[in-house]
Amino acid sequence: MKRLITLMLSVTGLVIPVLAGAHEYPAGQLHIDHPWTRPTPPGAMMGAGYMTIRNDGDDPVTLVAAQSPRAGHVSIHHSRMQDGVMRMDALPEGLTIPAGEQVELKPHSYHLMLEQLQGQLVEGERVPLTLTFEGAPEVEVELAVDPLDASSPAMGKGNMGQAMDHGGMDHGQMNHDH
Repeated sequence: MKRLITLMLSVTGLVIPVLAGAHEYPAGQLHIDHPWTRPTPPGAMMGAGYMTIRNDGDDPVTLVAAQSPRAGHVSIHHSRMQDGVMRMDALPEGLTIPAGEQVELKPHSYHLMLEQLQGQLVEGERVPLTLTFEGAPEVEVELAVDPLDASSPAMGKGNMGQAMDHGGMDHGQMNHDH
């Protein structure tokens, strides 16, 4: 009996930290899973937000805007490789989540750009973010500021530390008309 109790406490001790790190936001037909970002260095003016958005409804919805009190502006972007160069394009029409599907915002793909940051994003904090949809109500979430060396669900083990290396990107095609 004593061993069973010890085993149960051990397993519980392993599960609780995993559950504490995960955070989900069910909102009607939408389900937002693990919104996250990375810490930024002092003085950085930009960060990136990631998450998975699942649409369990019968109609498509479009993420058309986002805002945060921690950023002067939040825009929706898509990064892609083209001719050996990583390119990043703003999506002024938004990002559509088809009915019955999910879209993953992750490094080197769809993401939110947190521009004109109001201070450094610090590991362990939560950054409030409002997501505005066409075809669904607004959703309030918090971006967890995950450690740089963590393997986020969206990152995968092979991509650690690559969350926001936009230094080699061609920003020439990016439209920042807000």
